[in-house]
Amino acid sequence: MTFSERMKDLLEQGWDATKDFAVKAGAKAQDLGERGLIMWDIKQLENQAQKQIAKLGSEAYAAFTEHNQETIERDAIEFRTILEEIASLKEQIEKKELELKNRPAV
Repeated sequence: MTFSERMKDLLEQGWDATKDFAVKAGAKAQDLGERGLIMWDIKQLENQAQKQIAKLGSEAYAAFTEHNQETIERDAIEFRTILEEIASLKEQIEKKELELKNRPAV
């Protein structure tokens, strides 16, 4: 094999390695982007849950101070609705976290 033939073979091998690297890098970038979106969704859901928890506290405070209630009932409509929303958000967060955990590594 001549020197020029060996160089041509080396260049072709290098090109093949570069193409293979580019394909793998593209797949990894896509995976990271998709993971980032799932993590963004989780953060948004957590923010919504925090707002609902604050709303629950505000309702409890109003019940005690503005309405002079001695106790509050979790089944009262204003509390039940908020508690159901928090439970729903918790379930959605757990589902997204499981989706993120079970994502195959690229």
